[in-house]
Amino acid sequence: MGVPLAILDLAIIGSGDSVADGLNACVEVAKTAEANGYSRVWYAEHHNMDAVASSATAVLIAHVAANTESIRLGSGGIMLPNHSPLTIAEQFGTLATLHPNRIDLGLGRAPGTDQVTVQALRRDPRASEYFPQDVLELQAFLGDTTRVPGVHATPGRGTHIPIYILGSSLFGAELAAVLGLPFGFASHFAPHQLREAVALYRSNFRPSEQLDHPHVIAGVNVIAADSEDDAQSQFTTTRRARLRRFLLKPNVDVPDAEVDRILASPQGAQIAAMMKHTAVGTPSAVRDQLLEFTDYAQADELMVCHQSPTIEERLRSIELTANAMELVGV
Repeated sequence: MGVPLAILDLAIIGSGDSVADGLNACVEVAKTAEANGYSRVWYAEHHNMDAVASSATAVLIAHVAANTESIRLGSGGIMLPNHSPLTIAEQFGTLATLHPNRIDLGLGRAPGTDQVTVQALRRDPRASEYFPQDVLELQAFLGDTTRVPGVHATPGRGTHIPIYILGSSLFGAELAAVLGLPFGFASHFAPHQLREAVALYRSNFRPSEQLDHPHVIAGVNVIAADSEDDAQSQFTTTRRARLRRFLLKPNVDVPDAEVDRILASPQGAQIAAMMKHTAVGTPSAVRDQLLEFTDYAQADELMVCHQSPTIEERLRSIELTANAMELVGV
């Protein structure tokens, strides 16, 4: 049996596309993933990003679930300090009631945005300090008891939606281990502490009602194409787009040659390093790279982020990777 592959769909609004185009693309990605043997598709809560359409994560999951049949869908993740545990229990309890045995709840403690937007969200700057307690409160709302006397989540109570702790540091690894929950590491954009976090999680894991042994999900970028030249060209375009998003002023046209010069600078190299764990090439090359990464990360499951620039290229990458990894029947 091969390693299961999941998809983290960034809900990208492509250049020249509308928000509706980005949301419709999420449905196409999920349908393609479902047809090609992927284990699940997750969406991340981000705010105030012009190119990302997954800010209302639970609403997006509901839309995709209504337009697919069997694939698991979830959050990768909900930034819990932005919300009350009861609100998330009710939202995901509704999803799980409407779509039984198909919903996952991945949780993170970062804001998923900039500090000005944090204020607009009415987020308490200290909220992340209560993340462990909030996870336990949310878990109870989705279980058969409650940690808030007299308060229950309806829908939500008794759904026992599986919870995943997501992170890019040792904090999340330790919390997931102590609570006996699956752990997902965001190595698709924060590669530096991957192995240390996984080792910490595995060595400190305590079995729980949800999980009796450690389960590690590691994030990895993928660009699979029919030819090596096409894959490398897509990778170049993706790296340039990432640098423009993080370092350059919006709506300022900077020639590719200048972007490449910045990428070669120390500041640009930091942005490029975020994509350290990226499998690029033909299907066979991508397969070899993913298997090598699985061993490197000591992962039980890979959360693949298909980074091709257009939706057509991403759908093709999804299909090629699935075939190369022999996902159907995994």
